[in-house]
Amino acid sequence: MVSLYQAQKKIYPKAVSGWFIRWRWALVWFTQLLFYGLPWLEWNARQAVLFDLGARRFYIFGMVLYPQDFIYLTALLLISAYALFLFTAVAGRLWCGYACPQTVYTEIFMWIERKFEGDRAARMKLDAAPWSLDKFIRKGGKQAAWIALALWTGFTFVGYFTPIQVLATEVAAFGLGPWELFWVLFYGFATYLFAGYMREQVCKYMCPYARFQSAMFDKDTLIISYDAERGEPRGSRGRKIDIKAAGLGSCIDCNLCVHVCPTGIDIRNGLQYECIGCAACIDVCNGVMDKMGYPRGLVRYDTQNGLSQHLSRTQLIRRMFRPRVLVYSSILVIICIALFWHMLTRTPFKVDVVRDRASLARLVDDGFIENVYRLQVMNATEQTQSYTVTADGLQGLAMTQPLHMSVGPAEARWVSVSLRVPPQTAQSAGSGAHEIHFRIVRDAAIGEEQRQLAEKSTFVVPR
Repeated sequence: MVSLYQAQKKIYPKAVSGWFIRWRWALVWFTQLLFYGLPWLEWNARQAVLFDLGARRFYIFGMVLYPQDFIYLTALLLISAYALFLFTAVAGRLWCGYACPQTVYTEIFMWIERKFEGDRAARMKLDAAPWSLDKFIRKGGKQAAWIALALWTGFTFVGYFTPIQVLATEVAAFGLGPWELFWVLFYGFATYLFAGYMREQVCKYMCPYARFQSAMFDKDTLIISYDAERGEPRGSRGRKIDIKAAGLGSCIDCNLCVHVCPTGIDIRNGLQYECIGCAACIDVCNGVMDKMGYPRGLVRYDTQNGLSQHLSRTQLIRRMFRPRVLVYSSILVIICIALFWHMLTRTPFKVDVVRDRASLARLVDDGFIENVYRLQVMNATEQTQSYTVTADGLQGLAMTQPLHMSVGPAEARWVSVSLRVPPQTAQSAGSGAHEIHFRIVRDAAIGEEQRQLAEKSTFVVPR
């Protein structure tokens, strides 16, 4: 039992090299080049990726999205959820170990820490030493680098919502708006706190994924495993000792797997919810096995069935294609295909029809019945477009005047439309609401096809 008031023991992860750490750093570079670089890319003389909340326009390269396109966000969330289920069912916490922002920024912050304070033993010695000029310079340099990176991260985050070149000009002139300043500092402080100090505590106590991951595992899920049958009994020995004659296993009890673990666990105690699947223990153990002249894989990616039944790599791969994995994969593929098909065939403009709330219907000259509507036409392209609006659904239904309109790039325009029906149509149709349709046709430009959109509404005939 650990007291709720017990001080958290600081963890000093040791640097490690190997195949898996190279993969982790490849993903660190990929994700951070993407995050920090995207706001600076230009597309059609504007920022390539920009979420303009004030204008309610969302620019993603050549796409212009409106709040009405919320379905795309829903689809992306579904894809993310099913991808997480799929990867977890196949190989455990891959997201946590390689691509989670908490993992990525912790790795970057620890790299900065090592550059200023040294590796594990040097950091422990520095923390235990009394304050001196050298310690002050090292600690102060680390803090300055952390703060600079955190503020740059907050600046980049806000740059997705305010054009980043405008934001940079405002920062240079000390003219940030209150909300921009708040989010730069808030996001920067969160990065500094979580990656610099809380680190493994975020993964162990704050992240819900650590708590429900066990429900997503089964005995054929690849997890980081210690081969106790091969490793025990553990004990220190020289390189030339015959371990069979000495009655020892392959584990030399060096504890390096504990020293490199960012959450401070001992993988030899079995699967634990604190394990984020970073595979640092695999890399360091393989290095020890190489030095001792033993086969690699004492700590490796394996399954519970693989360990107990001594399954080969081919058998492990074959067991990956089990029902739950196939179901997740099928759903994921279907959602991805549906999303991309809808994006490719989406109509490049949108229309909202709103009835005039002042009067549902009114009697005008010659006994005609008139209804008034407001149409919002939204241009989802970056060129000026022309539209023609017509209506049908009732015999003799006509507009008081033909409607032909132009809408600028990525703009929305409201127009009023009056529809009338002759008295004989109103008499034959009867009182009440009758279904009609507005048809909006985009005039075809050179090299483009004509596009049409229909929106349903009602025409009210009074008693």
